[in-house]
Amino acid sequence: MLRKLPFGQSRLGRLIFGLNLLGLVILVIGALVLSDLRRGLIKTQMDSLTSQAQLMGEVIADFATGEGDTGPHLEPDNAAFVLGRFIPAGQRARLFDAQGHLISNSYKVSDTIDVYKLPEARKPSDPQPKDKTAKREARRLAAENQLHTEVMMALSGSPPVASVRTNERGIKVVSVSIPLRRVKEVLGVLTIERGDVDKIVADQRWAMLPFILIAFGVNMLSSLLLAWLVSRPIHRLSAAADNVRMARTRAISLPDLESRNDEIGVLARSLESMTDTLWRRMEEIDRFAADVSHEIKNPLTSIRSALETLPLVKTDEARERLMAVINQDVRRADRLITDISNASRLDAELSRDAPKKVEIGTLLEDIISLYQQSHVMGETAVILTRTLPPAASTVNGREGPLGQVFRNLIDNARSFSPESGQVRVTIAPGADPALPISIVFEDDGPGIPEDNLETVFQRFYTSRPKGTSFGKNSGLGLSISRQIIEAHHGRIWAENRKDDKGQIVGARFTILLPNVP
Repeated sequence: MLRKLPFGQSRLGRLIFGLNLLGLVILVIGALVLSDLRRGLIKTQMDSLTSQAQLMGEVIADFATGEGDTGPHLEPDNAAFVLGRFIPAGQRARLFDAQGHLISNSYKVSDTIDVYKLPEARKPSDPQPKDKTAKREARRLAAENQLHTEVMMALSGSPPVASVRTNERGIKVVSVSIPLRRVKEVLGVLTIERGDVDKIVADQRWAMLPFILIAFGVNMLSSLLLAWLVSRPIHRLSAAADNVRMARTRAISLPDLESRNDEIGVLARSLESMTDTLWRRMEEIDRFAADVSHEIKNPLTSIRSALETLPLVKTDEARERLMAVINQDVRRADRLITDISNASRLDAELSRDAPKKVEIGTLLEDIISLYQQSHVMGETAVILTRTLPPAASTVNGREGPLGQVFRNLIDNARSFSPESGQVRVTIAPGADPALPISIVFEDDGPGIPEDNLETVFQRFYTSRPKGTSFGKNSGLGLSISRQIIEAHHGRIWAENRKDDKGQIVGARFTILLPNVP
């Protein structure tokens, strides 16, 4: 029976999920850590530039401001001197007046030279490069707009404005703008920027490399483990199944896989059980075919012998005896072929018909009423006794096969019973709580040899006591009956009825069935 395995109990499922999740977790953790690191470095630079800008603003307010008719103002020459002396290399400072106009640039008042690599010289054979003037102009305007926005925010009297923006060369820079005050009046804005954001990003990318390598290694390891734990065993199972198909082995047997406690082990054990069951079934079919051949040959051989002897007999009495033998063997062959046909269709009928509620008492009453209606004086009577109410004698089964079992047992009991005897059928509570329905069939025949109480359920068992009629049984009825009862999760067995002196006075067949829960 197939059993659905929840994901939580799937060892391979948990392994696959865990290994793939591990690589993803490593990348996520790495990205989060480095993102925090990047933000921390940029914030550190912003704080450093803010402190530096505030210090420079105080110096400029003291040494680069003057008094005029209109009030305090910035003196460009003094401001340029301060910017040229105190701005460190790698930084750029610009001074704007109260209207936002540029009045000083540290790149122009210091010895700093903006150096960048020129493109390689173009060969005469190289195509004419595209004109990038428009692109550079658009980039410059965008940079000026960003800077102007930052300056205007600082002129409004806001606290220091810090941001990451793009300069006219397309390079990301950390920028801080602070208002320059004299008492409460804003005289201008000092902007200091540092252009190593790209270096921070590049360092961050290099810092991601160990996480990427670890995640790649985990994924490679998980791939190898999955190939070793899943792909390779499945390939071995496939090869073992091919060997079974080509009749090289009887069943799949891979002990190292069967001992595993995951789905591969379950699959290996299921395949071994399946192939072993199939081989046993094939052997049963072969034995059944051999038994059928042997059993059919018996009446045919008898008929052929009688037909060969028939022209040689001289008297009508002898001819009538031979004809009686022929008729008896024909009936025997007909019964044998009918039972063989029923046995061959039994598995298909049991698997095709869906079980439903069957009330055993009603079914037996219907079957026995047919025997009672056709009862003739001198024949064996069939009597039903029931002490179990319908609610307690209902099973979950198939009415057709169960009816076949009851008819087989009644016919078998009648064939062994003497003339004017009785076949008694009783429905009563069973002694086994798991099988509470007991159905007993009793006859007044000679009973069953003690050594054959179990062998009577074997196929083609036809040993009969002396004096009983021959040819009415194929030897398949009891075998079919046991197969049907076991398919209904019940039990059936045979025993002898004995009197007070221990003498056998008949046979008894008992069936135990589970009721509907």
